[in-house]
Amino acid sequence: MWIFFTVMAAFMQAWRNAFQSQLSQDIKVAGVTLARFIWAGPLAACYLLGLNYWQPTAMPDFNQSFWGFVVGASLMQILATGLMVKLFKMKNFAVGAGLAKSEALVAAILGMLFFGTQLSLLGWLGVLLGGIAIMLLSTQQGIQTLSLKTVLLGIACGSAFAMTSLWVREASLQLDMPFPHGAAWVLLTVISLQTLLLVSFLLLYDKSTLVALWQRPKLTLLISISSCIGSIGWFTAMSLQAVPYVKTLGQIEVFFMMLISSLWLKQKLKKNDMLGLVLIAIAAVLVMWS
Repeated sequence: MWIFFTVMAAFMQAWRNAFQSQLSQDIKVAGVTLARFIWAGPLAACYLLGLNYWQPTAMPDFNQSFWGFVVGASLMQILATGLMVKLFKMKNFAVGAGLAKSEALVAAILGMLFFGTQLSLLGWLGVLLGGIAIMLLSTQQGIQTLSLKTVLLGIACGSAFAMTSLWVREASLQLDMPFPHGAAWVLLTVISLQTLLLVSFLLLYDKSTLVALWQRPKLTLLISISSCIGSIGWFTAMSLQAVPYVKTLGQIEVFFMMLISSLWLKQKLKKNDMLGLVLIAIAAVLVMWS
């Protein structure tokens, strides 16, 4: 079941990234980040209500640890999304999103160090291939022109997403609830907090970005819908399986990104870009196989 939810999440995340890439051409980073959450909250609430109608459950016990993980995950995901939008502005959609997929490799390493996940020699080979792929994706016209800024930004983005995922799983484990209610509660609380923080920030410091976002309702709604469905997939899968395994399988997103980039966004991928994306996918397979 976790495999199904992971594939669904990867597919929807590829579309969300594509929509965010389009919106980032006209909207500031904070606005594009908010577009991910602004309509996702009501959708997450409807999803939770539907679950409770299907299988009624009592209110969960929100302990202190739960709120600590939720706050940490919320802030880290806002940071990660903002960094990814920065990547979109520096390179094309597929490459920016590809760099952000260093998340899976970082999650595997952090999972091994702090959450008891063990990697075999084959698994480490996958991690190495993923690192090579990131270097290729950050190369403009060959290894000699490697952009250190892009690499560091991509690794920071992936690391922030990895920490988000690890804390989301820990928050889900704090709730003694039947599947998939715990993940749904984590999703609703995280999205609600993120929306509150970003809307408050923009109201205080950048109202023009809120207005600009309001003037692009269709694209904003598409981002929120694809983000919410994708998050349902990620949060549910991570409540069932350890984060490194979920995120490495989620690397199949690169194939969706390649298709969207070439067929819908009409962006051409360079040879190194294609090779890098393929290597990331191979790295995911190796880590899963291990």
